[in-house]
Amino acid sequence: MKSIVDQFDPIFKPKSIAILGASDRPGKWGYIMVDRPLKTGFSGAIYPVNSNKDKILGLRSYRSVLDIPDQVDLAVVTAPAPATPELMRECVKKRVKGAILIPGGFAEAGSAGKALENEVVRIARAGRIRFVGPNCMGIWSAAGNLNLCFHQTPKPGAIAFVSQSGTFGGYLSEIANAKGYGLSKFISIGNQANITASEYLEYLAEDAETKAIVFYVEGFKDGNRFFELAKEVIKRKPIVIYKGGSTGAGARATLSHTASLAGSEDVFEGMCRQVGLIRASEAIHSFEMAEALVEQPLPRGKRVAIMGSGGQGVVATDACASLGLEVPEFDEETVNSLKKLLPPHAPPARNPVDFAGSYRTTLDETKVIEKLLSLDYIDGVITNVPINPMVWGLKPTSADTDKPLPDTIKATFQAAELFALLPKRYNKPIITLRFRRTDDPTINILKEAGIPVYDTPEQCARAMYALVKYAEARRAAE
Repeated sequence: MKSIVDQFDPIFKPKSIAILGASDRPGKWGYIMVDRPLKTGFSGAIYPVNSNKDKILGLRSYRSVLDIPDQVDLAVVTAPAPATPELMRECVKKRVKGAILIPGGFAEAGSAGKALENEVVRIARAGRIRFVGPNCMGIWSAAGNLNLCFHQTPKPGAIAFVSQSGTFGGYLSEIANAKGYGLSKFISIGNQANITASEYLEYLAEDAETKAIVFYVEGFKDGNRFFELAKEVIKRKPIVIYKGGSTGAGARATLSHTASLAGSEDVFEGMCRQVGLIRASEAIHSFEMAEALVEQPLPRGKRVAIMGSGGQGVVATDACASLGLEVPEFDEETVNSLKKLLPPHAPPARNPVDFAGSYRTTLDETKVIEKLLSLDYIDGVITNVPINPMVWGLKPTSADTDKPLPDTIKATFQAAELFALLPKRYNKPIITLRFRRTDDPTINILKEAGIPVYDTPEQCARAMYALVKYAEARRAAE
């Protein structure tokens, strides 16, 4: 039997795709599935299949997948549900390697749809074709440069997102993309008729481009298998999960959405704790957590030092405490050491640390953060993005040109580069908060080093919480 990688690579790294039910009418799924790969740079061959058209979007159209002269790795089926069994038979004859079934009208629609879905599954299994869906929105794969989901290609990254909802999952992915969280894959899994959540997990565990895995689920076809597999996967990669259908009303809604039984909320919560899955309380929180888990070192404990403005420090401290993180008071020797690095009017640095609104350079803040990381009773640091004096209008300028002095620019970038090295030097995580939405080149330095940048203290606290929880899960699994 083929390995999971050999089975799924033709879906996520295809060299050729055929769109069954292709259309030249904008707005139709058959149009979208041709148009998006064309416009977003898919490098393989694209074969529209429509028995009534000679050309679609400038490409030759074939009457059947059997008429395509070359090998087809992936078939994307957009024709109505009743046509799917015959199309799957043709794919088997053509020896297509994988498929994605877009249309609804299967098990989520009732008993007749369930019977139709079972027939398609039977045909695919006999022909050894693995397929995504049905009742899904497609996939995005950075490795295959294949975009079937989005108007614009997402930023490639290291987070894989598996969603049981197509439209909602796509919406969350676009929010994540706007916030700069890069995706290695997005998979709209739909009814999981052929490929189940546990099999996607198994594949992503082996995927070199994926460093953190996010799931939106409503129910499982193979819950026991998923949790057993997750026990092994978390030894290598973190898994963040958000579950829909947690209430009675929500559970009822999942049945008509993706033909899923949501199951007991208490059982699900217990399994997550037992296995070490990191559970998000809101859907978008999943990506905030995963972003930190991609690159940051894992903390040894849950003791956090915080630096920032007065209000930032208060809110961050509250957010950490609400998540069970500790913000320990510094010892007197540390308070005295930090006093030498802070402005004379700054309050004693007992945790949080406050510069009291004073002018400081990027290097000033870097020195403080390094001191905090050196403490044996601090496991990670939450801080603002180091102040770039030029962005804040604090730059020394030339009297002749009113432009920043070259030495100031150089010193700021050098200090930011030193700051970016600190997590690896001390093997402790740094989570940062930006105060301004304006362009700041120092932020790019941090992001390139894997230091996440967030917009609120609460996001920073959740990111640190995810690192703490994953560290605990890894230690428990050893």
